[in-house]
Amino acid sequence: MSAAVPPAMDPTAAGEMVREDAAWCALHGLVVGDRADPRSATVPGVGLVHAPFSLLPAHLSESFWRQACELAPIFNELVDRVSMDGNFLQDALSKTRQVDDFTSRLLEIHRKIMEINKEENIRLGLHRSDYMLDSETSSLLQIELNTISASFPGLGSLVIFTARREKYVEAEGQVLPDGTLLVGGQKVAVVYYRAGNTPNDYPSEAEWSARLMMEQSSAVKCPSISYHLVGTKKIQQELAKPSVLERFLESKEEIDKVRKCFAGLWSLEDEEIIKTTVEKPELFVLKPQREGRGNNIYGLDLRETLVRLQKEGGDALAAYILMQRIFPKASLAYLVRGGVCHEGLAISELGIYGAYLRYKDKVVINEQCGYLMRTKVSSSDEGGVAAGFAVLDSLYLTGK
Repeated sequence: MSAAVPPAMDPTAAGEMVREDAAWCALHGLVVGDRADPRSATVPGVGLVHAPFSLLPAHLSESFWRQACELAPIFNELVDRVSMDGNFLQDALSKTRQVDDFTSRLLEIHRKIMEINKEENIRLGLHRSDYMLDSETSSLLQIELNTISASFPGLGSLVIFTARREKYVEAEGQVLPDGTLLVGGQKVAVVYYRAGNTPNDYPSEAEWSARLMMEQSSAVKCPSISYHLVGTKKIQQELAKPSVLERFLESKEEIDKVRKCFAGLWSLEDEEIIKTTVEKPELFVLKPQREGRGNNIYGLDLRETLVRLQKEGGDALAAYILMQRIFPKASLAYLVRGGVCHEGLAISELGIYGAYLRYKDKVVINEQCGYLMRTKVSSSDEGGVAAGFAVLDSLYLTGK
C-alpha cells in the first residue's frame, strides 16, 4: 500500500493543481487550525489553513481493501466482548498499572464501576483500526486499534468538530439518583470523548473527578472506561497470544481473519526477545501505553532504552510492548502542506472506521463506516497528520 508511481510532474501543472485543490478545501471546509496564526482557535473563523493533502491518490489492491473492511465488524464485536470481561482487563494490565500512573488511574475508575456492578445497557463504540501493507510478506498488518478519540472522521466527511468538557463537567455536573447526568441543568444523553486519551488531558484532579462522574452516570459513553482500556497497547499484545482470541470469539473463520492481520507482538518479560531486539533494533518498535504520535521508540534509541531499563531493573519494562516493525513499499508522492507541494518517496497507512451500537443483548449497529488514508515521507518514523508528519490521502483501488 503506497502512493501511486507517477512520472515526474510538470512544475506548472503541479502548481495549478495545488491552487485548485487548496481552493476546494477552503470552499468545502477541509481546513484545520493554522498554528502560525496566534488567533487560531481563539477567534472563530480566523486562523484556518487547508488540511495537508496528497495531490494523487494512493494505490491499494481491492483484495486488501476488502480484507480491512471485513475486519471492522469483527473488531467491533471483539472490543465489546473483551470490555465485558472486567477481570481480564484488570489482570492483563496489573503490571502496567504499577509503572504507569495514567493507566493506573483509568483502572481505578474501572474498578469502582465494577464494584457497584454497573451495567451499560447501551454500549456505543466508534473505533478505527490502522493497517500497513508489509512489503516483506505482502500482508496487511494491524498497527493499532483505537477505541477512544479516533481522529479525523470529521475531516473525512468535511465536518469539523472539536470539544473538551471536563473541567466544566466537574464544576457544573451532577448525577441524579436514577443515573441521569446533568451538566449546567441540562440532561446529557451521550458523552463523546474527543479528548481524555492522554495524561495531558488530566492536568488536575478535576478532570479525573469528571471522568468518574460521567462513567457512573447512565449517559451513553463513547467510549466507556472498559472500551477505553480495550484499546491499550497491552491488551492488543494480550489478544495476540495463543488461544486468547478463542476466549472472546466463537467463529474459527473470524478468529483466523483477525489473527492473520496481527503483526508480531511481545511483552518484555521474555529475555530472548529482548536479546534479539538489542541485536537487531531496526526490526522492531517499542510502544508505551500512550495514544497519539511521537511516543514510539525506534532503532538505536530502542536499543538504548531496553539496555537502560534492564539495568534499572524492577517492573519498568511492563510499561511497554514490543512490536514487529512493518516495512511498506515506498513510492513517489506529492504532498501539500501550507500551499507548498513537496515531492518525495512516501508510504501510506490505512485506517478503517467501525461503528457499534448495542442495546442489552441486541446489536443495533455493527458496520464499517469510512476510512482514513494517511501518507508520509518514507524517512519519517512517525505518521500523525496533526503532528505535522503526514498528509490526508485518498484511495485508488486496483485489481492487483
